[in-house]
Amino acid sequence: MLIRLRPQRSALVWLVPFLWTVVLGLWGLSREGSVWRDEAATWQVALRPTRDIARMLEHVDAVHALYYLFMHALFEGFGPSTTVLRLPSALAVAAGAACVAEIGRRLCGNPVGLGGGMAFGLVPSVQFHLQEGRPYALVAAGAGLSTLLLVSILQTGANRRGRWTAYGCTVLVCGLLNWLSLLTLPAHLATLVWARAERGTWVRWAAASTAATAGVTPLILFSRTQSGQVSWIPPLTWHMLIGPAVLLALAGVGTLLDRPRARRLSAAAVGLPLLAVPQIGLIGLSLFKPLFVDRYVLFSLLGLALMLGVVLGALVGAVQRRSRSAARWVVPVAIAVASAALLPQALAKRSPHSRVDDVLAAAQRVERWERPGDAVLFVPAARRDTKLVSPQAFTGLRDIALEDTPERSGTLKGVEWDAARIRAEILARQRVILVTDAEDVSRPPSSARDRAKMSTLREHFRPVDDEQVRGRRVVVYERCTPGRPS
Repeated sequence: MLIRLRPQRSALVWLVPFLWTVVLGLWGLSREGSVWRDEAATWQVALRPTRDIARMLEHVDAVHALYYLFMHALFEGFGPSTTVLRLPSALAVAAGAACVAEIGRRLCGNPVGLGGGMAFGLVPSVQFHLQEGRPYALVAAGAGLSTLLLVSILQTGANRRGRWTAYGCTVLVCGLLNWLSLLTLPAHLATLVWARAERGTWVRWAAASTAATAGVTPLILFSRTQSGQVSWIPPLTWHMLIGPAVLLALAGVGTLLDRPRARRLSAAAVGLPLLAVPQIGLIGLSLFKPLFVDRYVLFSLLGLALMLGVVLGALVGAVQRRSRSAARWVVPVAIAVASAALLPQALAKRSPHSRVDDVLAAAQRVERWERPGDAVLFVPAARRDTKLVSPQAFTGLRDIALEDTPERSGTLKGVEWDAARIRAEILARQRVILVTDAEDVSRPPSSARDRAKMSTLREHFRPVDDEQVRGRRVVVYERCTPGRPS
């Protein structure tokens, strides 16, 4: 028999995980004032006027349109900062944890709900996105809410229009934030089959799901015209499947321990499909077009957390048969032990070195070394995000490769001159500051423009200052004197 709180205190089952996850989110939120390249994209777009964001979405990142407009509104209201950038993700993960807790409580009792909700924020992948200025945490919160709505409908048998409308709207918003979140629908379909849902429930679920999918379809079709954005994703390989296999194995343990299997609706009926179906679905899509990136299905880890809650619930039940008082400490002790074991991971995730680079650190070096009349170059052009996020650090520097700004061109990195013009601009300068990738993450220049930048600097300039900081490299070049070897 599972331990249950009195009805008037049942709210604690979801409130405690919510507050616990908020604390995890606020801990080290600024990451020592660092912002990496993915977050820099959010930052620079959110700073643009709405009309410029709309113009950019015609060419790039349409898949993130709703998220960029949301962050633009926050930046307008509260100003740009790392707190405003990341706090929505921290609160969203906390909301997802609360949804897991309430689902677990409804299906299996308080220990399962409390344990699952507390566990969600500790999962390493979740801790990474807990403090990330990108939309994936918001999608996880929406997936948790839609799943909770479905569970409440199946439990009560109340096929009310309002609940189904809320369900469809939640799925729609998630799909507009990341259309791969529609993989929650086949997961919910598996739950309906497992739970042997009534015919009326099937009809209303089909209507809500079809409406949500129809609302997202235009975005899916349009974003396919920008598929070059995901050309960096490598083809699926066997080693990429290790992570999903481990997750499914953990969920399988929870399924075996979910003892009330005879009833129509159980934690396994909800958690296992929510974890497995999106993972398997993304793997299937990646066989045709490389798309396998774990953050695209971050929301599936809600299912993992629920199954971890089942494991903790079974442990509580086993201890309770020996000592009722000792059983009360099982979940707190388990969470404390897990927190201690994952502390190195948690500290690493909150370090600036947990990301590929730090655009703000590079901007600080530029500001320290720049002199009146200096020029600046970026290799590759995407490293211009350093300037776009910290324009004050580049005051007085001329971006000599830039033909049209990102705002006017409707792009993320702007439009650069051709290679010949860039070479001529460089040769007209005495000092050039180069912002590029650190040597351990850099790649050979892939475009004619970038090759022209580097070859001209090597042939006619010499480095006088060179520093690598948090994944970026800043080099100051001075023009060689006539007759002096370069």
